[in-house]
Amino acid sequence: MPPLADKPNDDGGRELAVIAEALYLANLLLLPGISFAILFWLWLKNRQNASALARQHLKQTTFVSLYGGLLIVTLSTLFLSLGGLDWEWTWVMVILYFTCIHSTLVMFGMFGLAKAMAGQIWRFPLIGPALE
Repeated sequence: MPPLADKPNDDGGRELAVIAEALYLANLLLLPGISFAILFWLWLKNRQNASALARQHLKQTTFVSLYGGLLIVTLSTLFLSLGGLDWEWTWVMVILYFTCIHSTLVMFGMFGLAKAMAGQIWRFPLIGPALE
C-alpha cells in the first residue's frame, strides 16, 4: 500500500495542535476568556520551539481569536451606536451579525480541529495569518 501524502509525522506536534484547536472552540462555546488565556499562554510558551504543525495551529487559533473578537465587538458596537438602543432594527442587525460571524468562526474551528487531528496544517480563510 502506498504511503499517504498527508500522513502525520509528529505526534507531539499533533497533540499540541489538537489542544490549540480545542481551546479555540472552548473559547467560543464553553469558557470564553479562560480558554483564550490558556491558548495565549500556550502560544507564548511554544511559538519558538514547537513543531511546525503545532506552531501553525497555535498561531492560527490565537490570532483568529483576537481578530474574531475584535470583529464581533467593534461592528456590534458600531451598529448599536449608529442605530441607538431603542430602534428595533438595531437589535435585528446586531443579533443577525453576531450569530452569522460567531457560527462561521465555530464552523472554521471545527475544520481546524479536524485538520489538527489529521496532522495537517490549516489556515483560517480571510482573517487567518499567512502560513509559514
